[in-house]
Amino acid sequence: MGSERGVRAGFVIRVFNGVEDAAAVSEILREAREAASWSEEALRETVKLPGVTAYVSERNGAISGIVVGRQVLDEAEVLNLAVMQGMRRQGEGRALVRQLLNRFAELAVSRVFLEVRESNAGAITFYRGLGFEAIGTRRDYYQDPKESATVMELWLRKFTV
Repeated sequence: MGSERGVRAGFVIRVFNGVEDAAAVSEILREAREAASWSEEALRETVKLPGVTAYVSERNGAISGIVVGRQVLDEAEVLNLAVMQGMRRQGEGRALVRQLLNRFAELAVSRVFLEVRESNAGAITFYRGLGFEAIGTRRDYYQDPKESATVMELWLRKFTV
């Protein structure tokens, strides 16, 4: 399980609690320029939607990361991922995404999609390391600044924990 690996690395993964966690997560998203910046209210409402799953990572009782995904029938999408600036490159983002992918696998999801800014080479490399492959482009997908997105896909039958 992802949380057990996280414990050894100094963090734990748990289910996002919209009411209690929204303020801290909103702040992390505000600081992560490459992530979608969602308000506290948007976070609380998003996790109430059908098929939405979210996990947070914690270090010493303080939230340090978030991943949000959504399942529709046998497909799913990673909607948002962010880890606090000072906590990156320590396995936290990978553990969050793996936890979400494991949940999708339990729900019989066949494939998972995501979009990432074309200029975000680090994120593209990160997702490739998890088995995602670039399959297309969405022109002018992002605003402020305007930029196209690379669409990535993972077939879960290829995913191994």
